[in-house]
Amino acid sequence: MTPNQTLIREIAKMIDHSLLHPTLTDAELREGCQLALRYDVASVCIKPYAVTLARELLAGSDVLVGTVIGFPAGNSAVSIKVAETIQACLDGAVEIDMVVNLGKVLAEDWDYVTNEIRAINTACTDHGAILKVIFENDYLPEDRYKIRLCDICTEVGAAFVKTSTGYGFVKGSDGKYSYEGATLPDLRLMLDHVGPGVRVKAAGGVRTLDGLLTVKDMGVSRLGASATAAILEEAYRRFGAVAADTPVAPITEGKGY
Repeated sequence: MTPNQTLIREIAKMIDHSLLHPTLTDAELREGCQLALRYDVASVCIKPYAVTLARELLAGSDVLVGTVIGFPAGNSAVSIKVAETIQACLDGAVEIDMVVNLGKVLAEDWDYVTNEIRAINTACTDHGAILKVIFENDYLPEDRYKIRLCDICTEVGAAFVKTSTGYGFVKGSDGKYSYEGATLPDLRLMLDHVGPGVRVKAAGGVRTLDGLLTVKDMGVSRLGASATAAILEEAYRRFGAVAADTPVAPITEGKGY
């Protein structure tokens, strides 16, 4: 089989390697950055305090440094989110994944939501970064909330809309917590309602090559993943970069969605 290097690179450059688990240590963050370099993914999505470390580890590569703002619940004051964004950019982040204020979304306080997204998008663009707006769809019971958020992000000029944090655990009637993350119906809805120039990122629940290819075919541009090594090792074999029967070295995936 002739290797389809173009497709393999497209797959790798869809992935934002997630390094966001609450218990992730600095050693694990370093290992995660090395993994991102090895597979030449689009970016790492790293904890805010570790942006400087990631910038140093990824220097000279085209793996970008991203981080999260207002993570994971989105409840910080706008001024704090803006300050956090500016600090992250000064530390070296060029992609910012920000969680909206979910209570304000559910209250349909659209002026507040619009002003918050606009303020953070301005802080990003002023400092050479792009903004991905996390809706946390598991908490939004009706499509109309997601549609309105797509409209606002289009109006403001955000670079991406994003389904989930991967940590939006909803308490069920049995007292147990769960989440769905990036569902195909939500991704279709978001793709259908963003304007030109606004891309869609899936996060949470897509952990296989087939899952990535499914959302890629839909038009999704990025995927937040911690199963990066498993996805790309499968891609190497399926698309001919290595022989299909080449043994896979043991893979220890990062903690996360």
